[in-house]
Amino acid sequence: MTSNIRYKSRIPVKTEDSTEEKQYVGFATLPNQVHRKSVKKGFDFTLMVAGESGMGKSTLVNSLFLTDLYKDRKLLNAEERINQTVEIIKHTVDIEEKGVKLKLTIVDTPGFGDAVNNNECWKPITDYIDQQFEQYFRDESGLNRKNIQDNRVHCCLYFIPPFGHGLRPVDVEFMKALHEKVNIIPLIAKADCLTPNEIKKLKDRIREEIDKFGIKVYQFPECDSDEDEEFKQLDKELKECTPFAVIGSNTVVEARGQRVRGRLYPWGIVEVENQSHCDFVKLRNMLIRSHMHDLKDVTCDVHYENYRAQCIQEMTSKLAQDNRMESPIPILPLSTPDVETEKLIKMKDEELKRMQEMLNKMQQQMHDKDQ
Repeated sequence: MTSNIRYKSRIPVKTEDSTEEKQYVGFATLPNQVHRKSVKKGFDFTLMVAGESGMGKSTLVNSLFLTDLYKDRKLLNAEERINQTVEIIKHTVDIEEKGVKLKLTIVDTPGFGDAVNNNECWKPITDYIDQQFEQYFRDESGLNRKNIQDNRVHCCLYFIPPFGHGLRPVDVEFMKALHEKVNIIPLIAKADCLTPNEIKKLKDRIREEIDKFGIKVYQFPECDSDEDEEFKQLDKELKECTPFAVIGSNTVVEARGQRVRGRLYPWGIVEVENQSHCDFVKLRNMLIRSHMHDLKDVTCDVHYENYRAQCIQEMTSKLAQDNRMESPIPILPLSTPDVETEKLIKMKDEELKRMQEMLNKMQQQMHDKDQ
């Protein structure tokens, strides 16, 4: 039995004789629903800091998030530093601002670049990043996918010493070892050691060497045409400013009758949040206020997907190899073909063909994303 009932549209059509407005449906509140759910759940962000000791890494992190993550840290003496190897230390803190909760994880790498022989000193760092990818892949493939803890490294701040004339060999090798695994943001540490002209020359030299050695640092996304002019201007300034020349300080000093965070020298005061003194404010705006979500998206859609595709490809190859070893195909005379053997060969060929098609499809999707 077929029903021929016709339903009238509840959205009236506006005619010359009618001025009735369209009725409000309500799907325009979807962004608000997503916002409420996200705020209730909270956000995770994992930031790695790498560079030689004494580059101000801990001070900068504390300055960025207005917290003290290293209050229990023990400073090593010279003899202990000589024998120190590269470690991975995690600091986690829950921060709340205007009802928004952020679980911040700082991954510190003490001992990096401090030895006389720094050959492959970045290996523990790359191993740690791969371990977090592996753990996420296991959780994603498991049964309880609803409560997956994201410990993947979303960003790596790499501190470049201000005393050289560009990138050192260890800087190049470190960034090349990590640039396919994590978003790298290069920083010029202790920028108050340099004059403005020296900072400009060093920035130009580092940018040239990054291009020369094919290092893939974090690329700011292109602005959409419908973005407001203020955001476009901010994005332009950030792109022109890299690598960021930064200063960190947790000390409040008196400057022009105001209390500001900065460093007091015999010749004057360096203000951390004064944009004519350093790029700290631009780095904070980029890292926290404008591009934090994009850093997480690139980590998930590019770096993790590359790792995931590699894992699936290795599993497929291993499965195919195991199948060949477990089911060897007997060599039979051509004059007496075995029906069961031919059937087995056909099944294995179809299985390998399906796996290859799945792999090709994934590679094509990754290629389309890169485009």
